[in-house]
Amino acid sequence: MDTHFVRAVFDLDCKWEGIPPVYRIYVNDEMFTEREWDWADNIYLTQILQIQAPPGKYDVRIETVEPCLAEFCIHNNRVEQGPARWVKNFRLVIAS
Repeated sequence: MDTHFVRAVFDLDCKWEGIPPVYRIYVNDEMFTEREWDWADNIYLTQILQIQAPPGKYDVRIETVEPCLAEFCIHNNRVEQGPARWVKNFRLVIAS
């Protein structure tokens, strides 16, 4: 089966209190990354997912790692390279 390289990007904001939040990003059920970041006011991260995968639908999700108290906001989803597009519910669709 053929695979395609896709560089999917989104911006990530965080509202938090207490200890700096740790978050995990999953594509389907595979953990792509775990990060801790000391967020400052008016700062956001640009998250890049580089995926080599066959055509299909891929659910992307962000989870906080306890005990942090954080709320993440995802915006400005885009595909910088490859035959893919973002659709509702934070799903990435890789075309054939």
